[in-house]
Amino acid sequence: MATSDATASGSAPLDTKERRKVLAGTMVGTTIEWYDFFIYAQAAGLVLAPLFLAPMAESNPGVAQVLSFATIGISFLFRPLGAIVAGHLGDKIGRKKVLVATLVLMGVATCLIGLLPTYAQIGVAAPVLLIILRILQGFSAGGEWGGAALMSVEHAPVNKRGFFGAYPQIGVPCGMILATFVVWLITTAIGPDAFLEWGWRIPFLLSFLLIIIGHLIRKSVEESPVFKQMQERRAESSAPLGSLFRNNTREVVLAALIFLANNAAGYLVIAFVATYASTALGMERGPVLLATTLASFGWLVSTLYGGWVSDRWGRVRTFQIGFVLLAVWAVPMWLMIDTANILFYFAGVFVFCLTLGLSYGPQSALYAEMFPAEIRYSGVSIGYALGAILGGAFAPMIAQLLLENTGMSWTIGAYIVGAAVISFIGVSLVKENMGVDLHAEGVDEARKAS
Repeated sequence: MATSDATASGSAPLDTKERRKVLAGTMVGTTIEWYDFFIYAQAAGLVLAPLFLAPMAESNPGVAQVLSFATIGISFLFRPLGAIVAGHLGDKIGRKKVLVATLVLMGVATCLIGLLPTYAQIGVAAPVLLIILRILQGFSAGGEWGGAALMSVEHAPVNKRGFFGAYPQIGVPCGMILATFVVWLITTAIGPDAFLEWGWRIPFLLSFLLIIIGHLIRKSVEESPVFKQMQERRAESSAPLGSLFRNNTREVVLAALIFLANNAAGYLVIAFVATYASTALGMERGPVLLATTLASFGWLVSTLYGGWVSDRWGRVRTFQIGFVLLAVWAVPMWLMIDTANILFYFAGVFVFCLTLGLSYGPQSALYAEMFPAEIRYSGVSIGYALGAILGGAFAPMIAQLLLENTGMSWTIGAYIVGAAVISFIGVSLVKENMGVDLHAEGVDEARKAS
């Protein structure tokens, strides 16, 4: 089934300057992109309800918090559109150009959120403008991941695709660590009252500096060698998007189902657990944010390990083990958090983050090996975006609703167990294509051979 793709991956040794630049470019770029995305998620849990939904927050705080979490999900609805546009352009004009464009668009939207007037200043126009900018964030994020994943995997040696592909993946925990740390630092420095009044804007405005750094790094990275060969081989091609849904609908659906559980669980860590601990349990916000930041390092380390070990165990088996571990720990974590003890809170979230890596680190390689090169950007981006809608889009809102209606946090864990079962079934239906030729015809040939 496996064939060599030494040409596509390049024959230079692992530590060449260009490969280091690719890994740095994909990791730094996705870190910045997800910092922007997660700053909003943090703010939705901490300050957006009283600032942008003031009348509702005064009359019914619980409903206002549900609506605040719902604004996280709204952006996910536009991620497939971003994935379609970026995927089509990425398959037509190259991964690199689209990656630079999505980074800039995300950063501009984030900075503008930091400049928005609140409900007290302009009334209902404030939440309307907030949602518009959140939609732009979602559109940008829809095209971001696929390009970064393919740039890393298509530059990788055939036996290290899982490890190379883990680098854009660690941009998610790195972005979360950075976002949570910045919020913690500002809250600690100026106090919660000042943070609610004006300090919440600082994390959004800091995105401007990060964009410049990420833009310079990504501009210096070479285009994917697979894309270069694909362009040289064909003078004309039909629209990749049409080809994708004619021939690879099954793969898109499976990619979405595979991502469901990991994304739902991840967004609980990103946007919900700290809010729950500080509001429902009355824990001090500063230590909770710091503990969440430190626990997120477990996600970073396990993601790199997940990518590395998938080059040895296979992508499918690594995912399966990851989903089992996620399901096993989903309920115990909430029992530990409910002690309202900061050490138990840290331990529960840290172990939960560790379980995420095996079902996240190998994702870039698994998805790349599921699609032929000419529709690969479209396939991985749209599958990823649809999975994000099914998984993380409304996970914090669902968690809040479960809490409001049952009063028992363990029901949120049961929700994640159900998601893990669905994703386990999804990945079990994927044929193991580890080592398949990543040229345009390679995946199709391997599929026929198997």
